[in-house]
Amino acid sequence: METPASLMQQCPLLLPQNRAKTVYEGFITAQGRDFHLRILLPEDLQLKNARLLCSWQLRAILSGYHQIVQQRMQHSSDLMTFMMELKMVLEVALKNKQELHVSLPPPQFYSILIEEIGTLGWDKLVYADTCFSTIKLKAEDASGREHLITLKLKAKYPAESPDCFVDFPVSFSVSWTPKSSIVNIHNQFLTALESLKTFWDVMDEIDEKTWVLEPEKPTRSATARRIALGNNASINIDVDPRHPTMLPECCFLGADHVVKPLGIKLSRNIHLWDPENSLLQNLKDVLEIDFPARAILEKSDFSMDCGICYAYQLDGAIPDQVCDNSQCGQPFHQMCLYEWLRGLLTSRQSFNIMFGECPYCSKPITLKMSGRKP
Repeated sequence: METPASLMQQCPLLLPQNRAKTVYEGFITAQGRDFHLRILLPEDLQLKNARLLCSWQLRAILSGYHQIVQQRMQHSSDLMTFMMELKMVLEVALKNKQELHVSLPPPQFYSILIEEIGTLGWDKLVYADTCFSTIKLKAEDASGREHLITLKLKAKYPAESPDCFVDFPVSFSVSWTPKSSIVNIHNQFLTALESLKTFWDVMDEIDEKTWVLEPEKPTRSATARRIALGNNASINIDVDPRHPTMLPECCFLGADHVVKPLGIKLSRNIHLWDPENSLLQNLKDVLEIDFPARAILEKSDFSMDCGICYAYQLDGAIPDQVCDNSQCGQPFHQMCLYEWLRGLLTSRQSFNIMFGECPYCSKPITLKMSGRKP
């Protein structure tokens, strides 16, 4: 129940104008601003029959909110509750007005931009929002791949440099002066594309000629690939975008009896690596294998699903733990195998390695957990 003290505490600038307290006048405060209003209550003090008289400033801000204000007045139990509701509506209205009246760029912003796009070529423009504050430009590299650059233009353009966003494996920063233009940015974009051409050639060859398990839909910024080798084994490579034909970081995943010989070959043949050849060709030569393509790799050669949850993907992870028994070779998600082994009384753990039995063949299986618990 409302008391005069509680109303005074919540609305110190709103005061009764008569002994019956049927008329209140004063100010409501929101976002540091005071707005004049007057409230007329009936003799029974019921809000649903009250009248709200606003100053022209308050009326203008609440324009479009009349129905909400009327609804709040109908359902509020007392004046203090209504004033708190009104203040919330006023805060929202002020916030929306501010967002609507964000200062627009001067006319020359648009004339400069239209002229620059015309110089660059309208065929290069892929997208522009209604205010031309965000535009997307396209460009092709020497191999015919299309790339996009997104520019976030500021109201003081060209005095201030736009923010640029690209799908690159390396950072991209533009050289900018107040005399620069989007033509200059596009030219710098083209130069950067040329410097990364070999990297994308290398990654495209891998994507086209091997079975890439992860990522399923690689972006142009992705430097890692997990490639199927067959026999439930795979290799994870991370390519240096600045030196894409050099030996990448390699990690073999699969049963020990399958991946250990590959690790030995890698160490033994590393001197055969020739930066003049493609990365894929070098991997073939060093590992002494042919990478099977997805089209010819039979299901029996690479079981996709986890032997515990019977799914391929689990929270973005795919099965990367494999039973070392050559007669089994069943893959599991690290999380699934961890939970399975943890539930067995016969399992034991030493530091970050768990020892137990394969859920399929009951032969010994080892789980080496990553730095964090799965």
